[in-house]
Amino acid sequence: MATSYWIAQLLGPVLLIATFGMIINREAYVTMAREFMDSTALIYLAGNLTLVTGLAITISHNVWVMDWPVIVTIFGWLAIAGGIFRMTFPNLVSKMGTSMLEEHSGKLPVTISIVGLLGALLTWYGYMT
Repeated sequence: MATSYWIAQLLGPVLLIATFGMIINREAYVTMAREFMDSTALIYLAGNLTLVTGLAITISHNVWVMDWPVIVTIFGWLAIAGGIFRMTFPNLVSKMGTSMLEEHSGKLPVTISIVGLLGALLTWYGYMT
């Protein structure tokens, strides 16, 4: 279980800070995301980093329990899937990401909310329990 806490202490604050950045300086984040979506090379690189992160998490923490540590495991497996997807289909990722950034799209606030809630939950369990 010590690994669960360590990973939660690492991921939670990173996700929370990213969420606060997106809320406080949304336009800068949208601009960065648009620039990112224009570069399949960056998408591919992000896929590599995401895949390595997911593998590191699942190798060290493949814990399937009916308790909060399963969130860490699921995060790791989703990172693996996301990394593979980015590396395999960077053009599709670009199109999907661009559609999320459209002004009339309600997807961005939902995504920000999910990331924030996940960050808060992991921070809580990592530091407060």
